[in-house]
Amino acid sequence: MKKELLSKISSGVIIMTLALFITSCSNDDGNVFDTPDDTDQENPDDDTLEDVATLVFNEGDPSNDIVVAEASGEAGGEVEGRVIFTSTNTTQRRMYITQNVGGTGDMPFNNFDLDSDDLKKATKADGSIDLDGATKKEIDFTFSLPVPDIDNGEIVYSFWTTTGKGDFRDPTKRLALGVGTITVTVGNGTNPTAEVRSFSDVKLYAPAQDGNTESFFSFLNEEVYRIDEGPEFRAFWDFGYYYTTDAYFASTATYDDSFGYPVEGLKPGEDEENADTETLNETYFELSTLTSSGFDNITLSSELDFIVKSDYQTTGKLVVGDVIEFVDNYGKKGLIKIKEINPGYDNDDYIVFDVKIQP
Repeated sequence: MKKELLSKISSGVIIMTLALFITSCSNDDGNVFDTPDDTDQENPDDDTLEDVATLVFNEGDPSNDIVVAEASGEAGGEVEGRVIFTSTNTTQRRMYITQNVGGTGDMPFNNFDLDSDDLKKATKADGSIDLDGATKKEIDFTFSLPVPDIDNGEIVYSFWTTTGKGDFRDPTKRLALGVGTITVTVGNGTNPTAEVRSFSDVKLYAPAQDGNTESFFSFLNEEVYRIDEGPEFRAFWDFGYYYTTDAYFASTATYDDSFGYPVEGLKPGEDEENADTETLNETYFELSTLTSSGFDNITLSSELDFIVKSDYQTTGKLVVGDVIEFVDNYGKKGLIKIKEINPGYDNDDYIVFDVKIQP
């Protein structure tokens, strides 16, 4: 079981395709963003605040904070959003941004203009903005926020900074300043009835000890992950697949113990950022009484409300046709339908399944 296996799996990670442009420029020190003037931080121009949807957080004097801003947009267009974050005692190391279109759930908003060498330096691998140099205390950024092509609804952009590696699904993780939201209204601003998010034909492979197989899945962005892709993506991993005498899923938090053979890279090394406070996602599973057709008939988020969080972070042995209920680390409820199992623990052995989860 402990033998090292060769991987056939590619390590590409598909990132969201929304484009975001940062209008600030690089300063002489090589920072992507200009360091704002102290007076601008303390007394931002009132006319600018009225013209542009602006968020203000001032750790030293929160009396004039603006935590919510609004704007009107047209489908296919864009609006400007400004964020002014000033810290005194706290060091801001990263900025996280999410986008929620029409109530479909918060998604990472992080696909900068990667053709720019400067912008490449400004983003961490997980898609957060690296607040290097003098920007760690004072931030004044203006963004062009795209308005997706919808007839009616709200697009909610959320902004916060962290003292280290954060989590797109948990703003409280190492929170520095925020969370602030800019809500863009399109049409009458009414979101449609929330539907489930559906992922089809997800394929995970039996794990290799060195972590070079796509054995883990993320509910956040529907992607499969290799463990050796690095610590930046640990908060993305929700559960993994393994095979002993049968097929199983286990939450990331209990994977090593459940599998019985530690996989390299799953837990942080001593020299990693925030290694002493790193956490792994917990997902809770239970075999459902729903049939395969019952799974197929689920379309609305509310139809998953019946699911109750179990006590088990490892499934029983999986067979084709099983429907598994789950509650993820962030309280989202969902179902997994097992479609195919190629039994075994070699690198070309796998499981295929569909997922439905609340947005």
